[in-house]
Amino acid sequence: MKKEQQIDLYYQMVLIRRLEERGAELYQAGKIGGFMHLYIGQEAVSTGLIAAREDRDRVITAYRDHGVALNCGISANEVMAELLGKATGTSKGKGGSMHMADTSKNMWGGHAIVGGHLPIASGFALGDQYAGNDNITICMFGDGATNIGYFHEALNLSKTWGLRVLWVCENNQYGMGTAVGRASAVTEIRQKAEGYGMKNGQADGMDVMKVYDAAKDAMKFIRENSQPYLLEIDTYRFRGHSMGDPERYRKAEEVKKWQENDPIGIFNKYLLDKKIASRKQLDEIEARVEEEVAKSVEFAEASPEPALEELFTDIYAD
Repeated sequence: MKKEQQIDLYYQMVLIRRLEERGAELYQAGKIGGFMHLYIGQEAVSTGLIAAREDRDRVITAYRDHGVALNCGISANEVMAELLGKATGTSKGKGGSMHMADTSKNMWGGHAIVGGHLPIASGFALGDQYAGNDNITICMFGDGATNIGYFHEALNLSKTWGLRVLWVCENNQYGMGTAVGRASAVTEIRQKAEGYGMKNGQADGMDVMKVYDAAKDAMKFIRENSQPYLLEIDTYRFRGHSMGDPERYRKAEEVKKWQENDPIGIFNKYLLDKKIASRKQLDEIEARVEEEVAKSVEFAEASPEPALEELFTDIYAD
């Protein structure tokens, strides 16, 4: 990867972090309604993963989707406007936090129903198979989704039919407030692929370059063999499951230990140690992000609410 690309990854990670921190403030101020799930701590996962894809490859994810949207090229203005339920949002203000999408950028949405998007991913890949191309569908989901029927049905079909799906489990150690070990008989999630004879791997989700390398290898295998692959990425969310989470299920010491392994801090040090970027360059990126996020809030707050007649549009496909 070229130096400029690596520096851009740092920009993307900082943008996710700052936009979400500002979003949390706006939520607490009552300007954002509904549920909101923050990606803080997991920035290296989607950033490294999506950097490894080709533009023709689809991305579909669960409800912790703000970072994925930004990585796919949806602007901070559109994401912030969607959070505030404005007409200028990426889903016209009708989706909110959990439904960021832009099919023109091959970002096929955040999905609020746990695991509900996994069969859709198999469907995308089946369509590509019929079309005779070697596009890949990247399907991201949490560890909690691996204990439900959708997961097993989708993986089984993808292996049976030889579908090009990169299944990505973002294992942030908790399904809502339940630790993986208390909900899953198999705590090393990637092993669940073995039941379907599916190739699988694991990556450190706190290191963006390790995620990138693992994703590159997995996609190379998928394209060359026309077979699915399950990649488990170990990570950790620094904030609660959602904005209303009292976090009584984990100790402050545990969170602090993981925060010492901050993915942005790790990548900052990597860029400096490898002399890929200077301290001044990284400081300038952070200042640029602060300005971009501030402008996105101004844009969103100045944007109009969706018109009443919008209740009746976008219900059926043309």
